[in-house]
Amino acid sequence: MQELTIAKEKLTKAGYLDLEIDPTLDLYEEIEKLKKEKNAILLAHYYQESEIQDIADYIGDSLGLSQKAASTEADMIVFAGVHFMAETAKILSPSKKVLLPDLNAGCSLADSCPPHLFKKFKEKHPDHVVISYINCTAGLKTLTDIVCTSTNAEHVVNSVPKDKEIIFAPDKNLGAYLIKKTGRDMILWNGACMVHEIFAMEKIVKLMERHPGSQFIAHPECEAKLLDIADYIGSTSGLLRYTQESDATTFIVGTEAGIIHQMEKYSPNKTFIPAPPNNTCACNECPHMRLNTLEKLYLCMKYELPEIILDEAIIARAKLPIDRMMEISKKAGL
Repeated sequence: MQELTIAKEKLTKAGYLDLEIDPTLDLYEEIEKLKKEKNAILLAHYYQESEIQDIADYIGDSLGLSQKAASTEADMIVFAGVHFMAETAKILSPSKKVLLPDLNAGCSLADSCPPHLFKKFKEKHPDHVVISYINCTAGLKTLTDIVCTSTNAEHVVNSVPKDKEIIFAPDKNLGAYLIKKTGRDMILWNGACMVHEIFAMEKIVKLMERHPGSQFIAHPECEAKLLDIADYIGSTSGLLRYTQESDATTFIVGTEAGIIHQMEKYSPNKTFIPAPPNNTCACNECPHMRLNTLEKLYLCMKYELPEIILDEAIIARAKLPIDRMMEISKKAGL
């Protein structure tokens, strides 16, 4: 009992899991046991380590995972992703306990738009409709009229009457892409994802030259110059689906490298090359996503910490723009 108390104190104070684990433990087996004992569901984003993806109950994009978890009878949601994703799961499943293996697993894009600063920015444009990308904090969602995903963003923007002006937050690259696609002149918050901002144009072009017939596929969070040369632009799940349906056999993948694990599983006879960044690293991985490990996942489930706690008022206010988005998507047949 004392050991359990000490462990929980460590987890609560540190915000991450660094307790010692018996090296003889089969973590896969132990995690499966804990899932059954606690009636827990394990979600893994496409950007997680392959070993976490392989033990997850569901793998996917952030909103889709939260929606799936909400539809289950699970008492506990363990979200192997980043903080805003676990928040979204809590917003959609307020009665369930939501855990995140490492509280330090943040998001450069979500962090680039602090709600208190955005509130002041919004006040300068009182008549504008605020559309926020799902990759944002619960706090920003409470200041938002409609949330969107990279899949339905174009439909959400087009749903706003032409005579209404729009603020788009927090991703300036996705916003610029949407301006080009919809023709709407939106005000963009100056935020971005560090992963999608460091791809090297010259290196990608050279890769395409070295692999004739290859296709460059990119997430719309990438910079415009990269999207201009992409053979296909889409959400993470859209990119995965495209690689399965395309006749091409070699793909240069312009998003976080974790998705390649699923691409290789679905298309084992095709070649996937992570788009190189403009630094000395050979690949492009999100350091926040990679904070989650199999060891932390096990400890998180064992001690049921760290837990995502949101005020009921924030949950209620943050859910409204998500509900509006779902209604728009339903009408669009998405």
